[in-house]
Amino acid sequence: MTAFDDLMAYERQTQALAQVAGRLGWDQETVMPRGAGAQRAEETAAVAAILHERRTSPRLGDWLAAVDDTALDAVGQAQMRHIRRDYARATRLPSDLAAEIARTRSLAHQRWAEAREAEDVAHFLPMLARMIDLKRQEGAALSAGSDAYDALLQDYEPGATAAGLEAMFGALRPRLVDLRAACLDKPAPAGLAGDYDEAAQMRLSRVLAKTFGYDMARGRVDKAVHPFSSGSGDDVRITTRTNPADPFNCFYSTIHEVGHAAYEQGIDPAYGLTPLGQGVSMGVHESQSRIYENQLGRSRAFTGWLYERMREAFGDLGLADADAFYAAVNALQPGYIRTEADEVQYNLHVLLRFDLERDLIAGKLEAADLEEAWNARFATDFGYAVDRPSNGCLQDVHWSEGLFGYFPTYTLGNVYAGCLMKALRVAVPDWEGHLDEGDLGAVTGWLREAVQRHGGLYEPREAIARACGEEPNEGPLLDYLEEKFGALYGL
Repeated sequence: MTAFDDLMAYERQTQALAQVAGRLGWDQETVMPRGAGAQRAEETAAVAAILHERRTSPRLGDWLAAVDDTALDAVGQAQMRHIRRDYARATRLPSDLAAEIARTRSLAHQRWAEAREAEDVAHFLPMLARMIDLKRQEGAALSAGSDAYDALLQDYEPGATAAGLEAMFGALRPRLVDLRAACLDKPAPAGLAGDYDEAAQMRLSRVLAKTFGYDMARGRVDKAVHPFSSGSGDDVRITTRTNPADPFNCFYSTIHEVGHAAYEQGIDPAYGLTPLGQGVSMGVHESQSRIYENQLGRSRAFTGWLYERMREAFGDLGLADADAFYAAVNALQPGYIRTEADEVQYNLHVLLRFDLERDLIAGKLEAADLEEAWNARFATDFGYAVDRPSNGCLQDVHWSEGLFGYFPTYTLGNVYAGCLMKALRVAVPDWEGHLDEGDLGAVTGWLREAVQRHGGLYEPREAIARACGEEPNEGPLLDYLEEKFGALYGL
C-alpha cells in the first residue's frame, strides 16, 4: 500500500468516529433523558479527545509528508487539500482546549435549554461567558496572529472573510430594508386560523420529506426544540417542530432540513467516510436548504399542491383558494424569530447576529452585556422591542454550542440559492409545471447533479460558480425577492 492508501484508511476511521460523535449530539437533542446531561458531557469530551488525538497524530504528519499530491488524480488531490488544511488547523489547537470546548458545549447546551424554558438569561450567562472565552482562545490559536473571527469562520466557510461578508451584506441591506418597508406598508394577507393537530402535522411532514426526495430508508424525522439535520452517507437524520397554531412552522422546517439531508444523501457514494463525503461548507449547505424551502417550497406552483394536501389533512383552512394560501405562506409580518422569518426579513436577523458575535469574539462585547446589545439592535432594525428572552438572545442554540462564525453562512446560503435558482430556471424551464403536480424530481435531480453529488470536491465558491456558470453575487437573490414580493404586494 502507498502512503496515500494508508492515509485514506486512517481518515475513514476518523470520519467514522466523527459520525459517532454526531450521533451523540442527535441523541442529546431528541431522546436523551434530562438527567443524563453531565454524563453526556464527559462522553462527548472523551470522543472529542480521541478525535483530536487522531487528527494531530505524528503518523498523519508522516503520511502527509510522504504523499506527492501531483501524482494523484483530481479526486485524490481534493482529498489531500482537505486533509492538509484540517491537519494544519488541528495541530494549532491544544488537545486540552479541544476537550474542554467539547465538555463545555454539552453543559452549555443543557443550560441554554433550561434558561430558554424559564425565560432566564442570567441562568445561561456563566456558561455562555465560559464558551466565549474558550472560543476566543481557539480563534487566537488558529489565527496565528491574524483575525480570530476569520479563523473561526473557516470551520464553516473555507476561504471566506468577515470583511468580504460585510461588503456583501452591506450591498444586501439597503434593498432589503426598502422592500420590507414597502411590503409592510400594504395590508397584510389573511393567515391560517384555528388549531392543527400536531400528530397530523408530523404525518404530513413525512410526506413532504419524501416528496422532496428524502430517502427514509437512510434517515428519520423526529422532533426537537431547534430543527436540525445530522449525519452523512447512509445515516442522515432530520428533526422538525410542531405548533398547533402554526403548521407552516413544521412543514417549512421539515422542507428546510430535507434540503440539508438531500445534500448529504446525494453525495457520490464513492466519497463516503472521506473528507469529500460531506457538504463542502455551511454556505453551500444552506443554499440547498433555502432553495428547497423558499424558491421551490414557497413558490406558487408548489403551494398550490400543498394547499390540497393540507385540506385533505385538516379540512377547511379558512382561506378562499390556492392564491390566498400562497399569499398566507409568503406573508410578511412583524416577528422575533429568525427561523420563522419570511424571505425578505430573514437576512436582517442574520446580520444582527453576525455583528454581535464578531464583537463577542473581538472582546468589544461581553456575555453580561449581550441581552442589552441584542435588544437595542433589534429595536433599531425592526422598529419594536423584544418582549422576552426566548424571542431575543436565547432563541438560537448556536452560541451555546460554540458555533461562532456559523450565522453569516445562512445569508451566504441565501445568496447562493438565488444564483442557483437563476440557473435552474434555464436548465429546467418547465419547473413550475412539475411542482404544480407535486413532482420535485426534475428540480431536485438538477440540484443533485449540479451541486450535491460533488460533496467536497470543489471549494465553496467554485462549487456554486460551476453550477451557475457565473461567480456568486447578491444580485440574483435581490432580483428574485423584488420580483416575487413586488407581485404579491402589488408594488
